[in-house]
Amino acid sequence: MKRRTLIQTLAAAALAAGLVVPAQAQTKDKVVLMLNWYVYSEHAPFFLGKEKGFYDAENIDLEIQEGRGSGVTIQAVAAGSATFGYADVPTMIKAASKGAPVKAVGVALQVSPMSVMGFAEKSIKTPKDIVGKTVAMTPGDSMSQIWPLFLKKTGLQEGQFKTVSGDAQTKLNAVINGQADVLLGYVMDQNIKLQDATHKPVQVVRFADYGVNLISSGVIASKDTMGNKADLVKRFMRASTRALEEAQKNPEAAVDATLKAMPKSGQRDTMLTGLKLTTALYHTDDTKGQRPFRVSMKNVNESLDLLVQYGGMDPATRGKAEDWVTLDFLP
Repeated sequence: MKRRTLIQTLAAAALAAGLVVPAQAQTKDKVVLMLNWYVYSEHAPFFLGKEKGFYDAENIDLEIQEGRGSGVTIQAVAAGSATFGYADVPTMIKAASKGAPVKAVGVALQVSPMSVMGFAEKSIKTPKDIVGKTVAMTPGDSMSQIWPLFLKKTGLQEGQFKTVSGDAQTKLNAVINGQADVLLGYVMDQNIKLQDATHKPVQVVRFADYGVNLISSGVIASKDTMGNKADLVKRFMRASTRALEEAQKNPEAAVDATLKAMPKSGQRDTMLTGLKLTTALYHTDDTKGQRPFRVSMKNVNESLDLLVQYGGMDPATRGKAEDWVTLDFLP
């Protein structure tokens, strides 16, 4: 009887102190996060957050799955086969404007990393230098979705160059083997891989330098998940925010966590360089000093204007920033 009284007393004291039941005593929510692509440096924060227990602390059993392009990831989230997606937000907006029941719950990369890149010896320094060349791209990925916008913005025509299609490695091989002059890639990923593989300097033509500075990768969820599992979305974004902040402070640990989970995802030095280039894209001037994912609606509206003007988005479906991106689930 005394023992029971003592336990009751301790329990009451714990409640009075605001303590909670340990996470391991609760049933964890199984969550699938589908990435936009094969694992590389941009994804390191999620692996760091998982290793450090940020998701466990939110009662989330996180499974990270590789993707095959933002378009595929968006379809998976819309269909419910992935709980969350890490995908290109403008690509998601275009899909959502056509009926896909998805929305962004945070924007990680607020400056676009999209670029055209090839070996410096090809002398492709501006968009006009692409005329007569061969471009390697992956159908369905975020860059192929935004590529027509870049063409319109720079005055290029589809018939002025050739294209070859393939997955991530095929694109790299095409440029390395001379089957393509340039590829569509991210500044913190493919250009580093090209240099690592060949030790040749790479020339990068950034979309952002030619007025295509759209917001980029972010976390997306289905409207069903947001409506019926709002607390889960908040917990996931709380853990993910901590993960991005920790990766900024300790990129070495983030890369090590990624390589531990996915040993074939890259070389440590390369991934470290890529992650540092990635974290530099987390904020615009409008969001400096704020926590990750908290994008400025001004930046979202600017991206919407570009999508309508050059990206084939129907002006009637443009709506406003809040129709496509919400900050309600962020810490």
